[in-house]
Amino acid sequence: MARHKLSESNLKRLDKPGIYSDGDGLFIRVRKGGSRQWFFIYKRDGKRNEIGLGGCGQGTAPVSLGLAREKAESIRQKLARDIDPRGDERPARVITFKHCMDGLLKAKTDDWSNAKHKAQWEMTLREYAAPLHPLPIAEIVMGDVKECLLPHWQERPETADRLRSRIQAVIDYGIAHGWRTTDNPARWKGLLDKVMPKRQKLTRGHHAALAYADAPKMMARLQESTGTAARAVEFLCLTAARSGEVRGATFSEIDLEAHTWTVPAERMKASREHVVPLTDRAVAIVKAMQQRATGELVFGGDVSKRPISDTAMVKALRLASPDKSATLHGLRSTFRDWAGDCTDFPRELAEAALAHAVGDAVERAYRRGDALEKRRMLMQAWSQYLAQERGQVVKRNAKG
Repeated sequence: MARHKLSESNLKRLDKPGIYSDGDGLFIRVRKGGSRQWFFIYKRDGKRNEIGLGGCGQGTAPVSLGLAREKAESIRQKLARDIDPRGDERPARVITFKHCMDGLLKAKTDDWSNAKHKAQWEMTLREYAAPLHPLPIAEIVMGDVKECLLPHWQERPETADRLRSRIQAVIDYGIAHGWRTTDNPARWKGLLDKVMPKRQKLTRGHHAALAYADAPKMMARLQESTGTAARAVEFLCLTAARSGEVRGATFSEIDLEAHTWTVPAERMKASREHVVPLTDRAVAIVKAMQQRATGELVFGGDVSKRPISDTAMVKALRLASPDKSATLHGLRSTFRDWAGDCTDFPRELAEAALAHAVGDAVERAYRRGDALEKRRMLMQAWSQYLAQERGQVVKRNAKG
């Protein structure tokens, strides 16, 4: 809305009773008989509010057009800071975790990949984060977040991880709006990772994860096999990809010169194209498979037009893994646990490597071309860690 619609000259000509706008909430009311009063109108929680600013050119303290505008701007500034302009500089209302949660969920309305994803976010925050709902967003401390996570930490670790990430997103929303000025107490690296208890089992949901300490031994055993299934499992571990993404990989998706694998949106869980940086060992696997391929699939099964079966890959994993309960999907958790425990790469970078959503702006940042090189550094460090059983140097605590 335009401001400063009125001027000193046309103010003098206003003699017809009515209400005249100067713009953005500032008005002057002309009454029968010629008296004039400035006032400001705003809405709060759907309710119309009016504040008188004094008479125009009358009384013992006449308010000029310039002064009326100064008063109006002061009110606008208070409203922008969520301060009640009628009060004494105290917040008009306490901004709670629930207020920020509702705002974030509403802001993400157009971002959900599907109805299930939306329902999961809402259920996690509305039910599992309920203890945080009444707390002022500015006063939440790490202990509050810890207490909220503990009931799920051992029994439902994947749920707990998602809950922590979503709590962090809500508090970030409050920080972005100026309702909190201190750091986010739900941040994992350097905060919660120092106080949360060690998990008794390396599992995520129903997918048993191989302990990352055993991953190099598994990779060495995989390399002892010449089978397609062993190469597929090795490639899956090196890329932290899902089984279906690896099984359906085609040579046309892989750029050997750029060392990248572009998984199309239709084969991704989040329905977004995902570019995977390939390490030297991953490229070597692709080249080796190219030599024996009879079709477009990198890991073709007995029938060349069909991908290798999930069963064959599981069998190869079980033969190589020290832990016979480990699953293909659990290898993604193995990678994630290693990245969190053994390196200084940002959490968001590890999540982006797994093609997980990590927040709107952050996610876009980690999908840019320059961030691809940062993910490449992470995956190279992972590859070197996995190669230690074969006598190669392992780089730990790499910086992101």
